[in-house]
Amino acid sequence: MNTFLWGMLPYACVTLLVGGTIWRYKYDQFGWTTRSSQLYESKLLKIASPLFHFGLIMAIAGHFMGLVIPKRWTDAIGFHQHQYHLLALGGGLVAAAMIIVGLFMLIMRRRTTGEVFNATTVNDKVMYIFLTGAVLLGTAATLFGTRGAGGTEHNYRETVSIWFRSLFTFQPDVQAMAAATPVFKAHVIIALLLFAIWPFTRLVHAFSAPLKYLFRPYIVYRTRDGVPTPSSQGSGSRRGWDPVGTPDRKARR
Repeated sequence: MNTFLWGMLPYACVTLLVGGTIWRYKYDQFGWTTRSSQLYESKLLKIASPLFHFGLIMAIAGHFMGLVIPKRWTDAIGFHQHQYHLLALGGGLVAAAMIIVGLFMLIMRRRTTGEVFNATTVNDKVMYIFLTGAVLLGTAATLFGTRGAGGTEHNYRETVSIWFRSLFTFQPDVQAMAAATPVFKAHVIIALLLFAIWPFTRLVHAFSAPLKYLFRPYIVYRTRDGVPTPSSQGSGSRRGWDPVGTPDRKARR
């Protein structure tokens, strides 16, 4: 069972993630969307969505630090386990609180708003089950996963992290993951299954996040007056754009 769970299941889920995403993009581009329901209800959404997404970004950063960066690296710079544990606990609880509150509000909104509920598909319901399970188990792992069998201290950076990094060399350290606590094992399994169904749910929109919006230029407005723009005031002025398609007032006269 350990060989299947920690040596085979991860690659099967990644195969579904990659293959399903390619299939979805090729055959269902019109369905590649979050199916936004903002028109039906926006008061809860404008609070819940930022809470959930910013909390998720914090959680991803924490997972990267805990799973990708080896413990010996942080020890080498003098950032020892106790300090790391305090940082992970504090940051993890803040991220978990944001995600849980945001997710609860999103689910409540979807359940109590008739139009939003009617637009909810079976895939959405399955996705929310796995997503909620992964979040709650991750929170439980943060709070209670530091104690192993018999009350002994458990450091996931010496079990889960080693197993995770070994997956990239195609030599999964099954025994390292087998030594993890049950709550970490449950969290990892639910997360793997969530990745497996990812391409077939609304979560696929994460692969087409509009990051270019962060780097787009200022919006260019057409003006009716003759106020000069920064670009027309000389080369020493700050950057700007000329009005587009609007003749100068003097030229009209």
